[in-house]
Parts: sequence; C-alpha cells; structure tokens
Amino acid sequence: MSLERKDKLLIGLCIAAAALVVQLFCIQVSDKSSRDAASNQSTVRVPIYPNRGVIRDRNGKVLVGNKLCYDLMVTPKTIGEFDTLALCRNFGVDSLYIRERFKEYRRNMRRIGYQSVVLLRQLSPEKYTAFAELQAKGGFEGFWGQARTIREYPYNAGGNLLGYVSEVDADYISRHPGEYRPGDYAGRTGLEAAREKELRGVKGEHIYLRNSRNQIEGPYKNGEEDVEAIPGKDITTTIDAELQHYGQTLMQNKVGSLVAIEPATGEILALVSSPGIDVDQLADIGSHYKEIAANPYKPMFNRAVQASYPPGSCFKVVNGLIGLQEGVITPESCYPCSMGYHFGNHKLGCHAHRSPLNLEESIMMSCNAYYCYVLKALLENRKYSSMDESMKAWDDYVYSFGFGRPLGSDFPAELKGNIPTPEYYNRIYGRGHWKANTIISISIGQGEIGCTPLHLANFCATVANRGWYITPHIVKDSEDISIDPKYHERNYTLVDTTHFPKVVKGMYRAVNSGFGSGGTASIAAVPGLEICGKTGTAQNPHGADNSVFMCFAPMDNPKIAVVAYIENGGFGATWAAPIASLLVESYLNGEISEERKYLEKRMLEGNLMDRVRIRK
Repeated sequence: MSLERKDKLLIGLCIAAAALVVQLFCIQVSDKSSRDAASNQSTVRVPIYPNRGVIRDRNGKVLVGNKLCYDLMVTPKTIGEFDTLALCRNFGVDSLYIRERFKEYRRNMRRIGYQSVVLLRQLSPEKYTAFAELQAKGGFEGFWGQARTIREYPYNAGGNLLGYVSEVDADYISRHPGEYRPGDYAGRTGLEAAREKELRGVKGEHIYLRNSRNQIEGPYKNGEEDVEAIPGKDITTTIDAELQHYGQTLMQNKVGSLVAIEPATGEILALVSSPGIDVDQLADIGSHYKEIAANPYKPMFNRAVQASYPPGSCFKVVNGLIGLQEGVITPESCYPCSMGYHFGNHKLGCHAHRSPLNLEESIMMSCNAYYCYVLKALLENRKYSSMDESMKAWDDYVYSFGFGRPLGSDFPAELKGNIPTPEYYNRIYGRGHWKANTIISISIGQGEIGCTPLHLANFCATVANRGWYITPHIVKDSEDISIDPKYHERNYTLVDTTHFPKVVKGMYRAVNSGFGSGGTASIAAVPGLEICGKTGTAQNPHGADNSVFMCFAPMDNPKIAVVAYIENGGFGATWAAPIASLLVESYLNGEISEERKYLEKRMLEGNLMDRVRIRK
C-alpha cells in the first residue's frame, strides 16, 4: 500500500471517529430530549386534578361548588401482604370486594405493569386521613391517595338544569380524542355538559423519581418540572336560586315544567322540570343512577326544553297578531260563538259566554270560535293565489316568533317543536284537497302544532316586549366568561310592534276582569301587579287535558314572563294559572300575601301523579 493511500485511509478514520464523538456528545450532553426520554424510564407522573369552576346564581349564591376527596390508588406490581380486614374496616367496604379486585389485578398484571389503578373512589378526607395513620404503621406499601375535588350543592335549586359530573368511559374518550384519559371526570348533562370546556380546567402533574425496584424516592429535579393545574372558570348563571327553589316546590307531585324569563334581557330566571333530580342525588350520581333511570316519570328528561306539547289556547294570541298584521281583522272585528264553531256537520266546541266578541274580549274569554274565523280568513285571504301560498305566509309569521325551530339557547338538547307546512298537508290530504276547515284545530293551538315550554315562555316575553325577544339564555357575562353577542341582540317578529298593545289589553282583562266578568284567569290576579295572562287547556291523547298558562307582569315595563305547563292538570285556570301567578308574586313582591296563602297551600299540597298515564 502506498504512503499516499495510507494517509487517505488514516484521515478517513479520523473523520469518522470525530463524527462519532460529536454525535455521542450531542446525545449525552446536549440533546435534552434524549436525556428526558431516558429519565422518563425512571420517573412516575401523577396527575394533579384542577378545581372545577364554581357555578353561581345571578345574585352570587353558589349553586355548585367543590369539596375535597381522595381516590385510593394501588400499584399492584409493588403490593405486598397487607391487612385486608383493617383496610375494609377503615373504609367500610366488603372484604369480598377487595379480594375480587386484587384477583382481577393479578389476572391483568401483564397489561397493568407498573401503572397505578383506582381501588376506591371519592373517599372523604376524614377516611383517608385515618388510613394514612394506619399506613404509617406499615404494611400498606403500594397504596397512595390521589387528591381531587367533587361537586357539592349548597342550595337545592335546579338538579336537571345543572346536570351531573361523572367519570368518562371509553366511548366518551373516543369522542374527545386527546382530551381525556381513564379516571378523568366530565359534565354529562345540563349546564355541566354545555359548559364543560370552561368548567373543567387544565390538569397538572407531579413528577417523581423511582428506583430500580419501582419505588418512589422523591420529586424529580426537586419538582422544578412539575406542572401546576389550572382551575376551571367560574360561571354566573341567569338563574335566581330562590325563585328556582320555590318553583320546584310548587311543582312537587306534578308532571310538567315551569319557565320564567326576564323579557328585557332574555335571561332565564327559573327553569323547572318535574319530576326532577334532587341535588343530593347529583352529588352521588353513581349510587342513584339506576334508580333515576328506572323511574317511569323520567326525571332525567328535561321537559322544559325537550318535551313537545300542544300550546292550546295560548296560541290564539299568535293567530290574533297575524290576523292584525294581515289586515283580516281589526281590534273591533266581532265573530259569533254558539257553543263553538260550526262547519258542515262538524263542530269545534267552546264554553258558554256572551256573543259576539271582539278581539280583546276573545282573548279575555278564550273563545275558540273567534280564532277559527281568524284562521279561515288568513288562509282564504284573496291576496294569496293558493292555499299553499297563504299557509306558507302563515308559517313564516309563526317561525318569526321562534316556534318550529330551536331557539338557539345555550342550554343543551333543545327541541325544535313542530309547525305544520303546506308540504306536510299536501302529503296527507293531496294538493288542492284541503282547506282552512280541514286543519281548523291549529287555530287554537291543537292539531299538528307542538312546542316546548321554553318556546311558549319566549313567546310570552315577546308579547311583553311588544314585538321582540332576546334569545333565552342561562349564562351571564362575567369576568371569566363572555357570552355570544346574539344573547344581547333583539329579534323582531314579522308582526308590526304597533299591534301588540291590542292583544296585551285582552291578556290584562283575562286576569283582572274579576270572577264572573268573563276573564278565564281571574284566579291569577294579584292586586298591584297588573299581571297579563292567557289560559290554555291542551288536549292530551294520553289522559286528562294539560293545564297551561302564560303571563307577564307588570303590564308596562315587565320584569318577568312565566309559563306553567302541567300534564293532565285539566283547565288552565285550575293548576297552571295559580302556580305561575304565585311564582310572579314571589319574584316581584318577595312573598305571598295572606289573601293568597290558601292558594299557595292548595298548590303545594296538590298531587297529580296518579293522573299521569305512564308510557312504557
């Protein structure tokens, strides 16, 4: 080999050696990620669960808070012999449960490895402290406590409304990739679910160093790389806790809902679904879930936003307003009633009252025949070329009040209800084979019309505002939370605002005319409050009629609009009107007058559960 060739080979070897040295230096000294990867093999990462955001009412009262608890964790790979009976006595659990869990750990040891798993959940600080004292005496190596917070409910207001928090399952984790791990908790219903992202906060972690025997020796790097948890954001709701609680009390032993809105803001003051979930059950939902789910009255079903009911006679106000806008009636227009509306061999019945009536009187007395004539005039209006066209115009008016679609509230699972269309009737009867009298029941809020109590409460707020509403919502702007701008915007109907005072007068007289003067809602009158209301008795194929009432007060500059919907309650004035008016009186006056205590007592003691036909 020539000298020149030897030199070249030597130079090449030197370059290769130098490159190897540089690479080793980078790996061992400079490359932090490689060092961290190696460190990860000898560290244990323990999550720090953040405090979930607190939920308050509009006046600052805590509706949902937090309290400390512990999960008892075990690392099966490091467990030695321990006193099973002492453990069971401390926590009040069956020894069979503990033995079965450890059998399961042994069967799955290869999969579990050196991971820690939850043995017992949501232990009180007192029980965990007692165990820590027991552990200090020795014999419980491999057991440790994971601190976390769980929900507590200082005030019994709005179980269905607030919703519950529970541990995520595999399905929930798969639907939220990268956000949750086994052992995490999330809001599953109600406000807890709707505002999960803001309420949950961000997890932190402690990093501990472990030795070759997988024993924790202390904090990694003295805790310098630990990550602090970020607490969830607090939420201020629009709910008035006192009003919500009183509404729930009035609705005990009744099936239905009660909704109250502040008309000027669209803020929901109370949203009651009955029967509902008690907050004591929410606090320990795991123990009560089967019982709640098996209840035939479906307490987890929020009737205020998820049940579609016929609005009954409350809907007459809608048709009256459309009639005014379309010019087919004026406030002075009178129609006769002979115990109902007669067409051909058919009759849509009505109760006894004087006849004929004008618009204001028709609302006051809730005359069925009047609104049959109004609907007939609307659908047979010659300005439209066909029944399809006039029906489409009617639909557009009704949609503008918020019916037939989700209102867009910030409450989850809101139902859209149903407003019939010409296309629907064409499918049922055939094009050209139906007319106003064919579908006359929609004139009084029956037939194919369906809406939620929230829809009806929003409509009542619209009338109170004389033609506009703000989308109902349940979360207020606060330091931590900014709500969607749409919850500050007015939504105007297609009916001119000048027409609304004409129906408001009728609603005022329905309540304030006095018994025997024709007002169907005189039982709802409260001196000095100027309540304006409309009764409804909605036909129900599943038993007795539903009792319905909507009202607002005072007549000018209204502060509250309320809808009460009582399943199988009969006439609107029997149950719904008293309950709604008591809620209004409580909110505006702060108490129930002595003169109406008898009414409050009757509503509180009333039990209508045996009237409700259970649908399996």
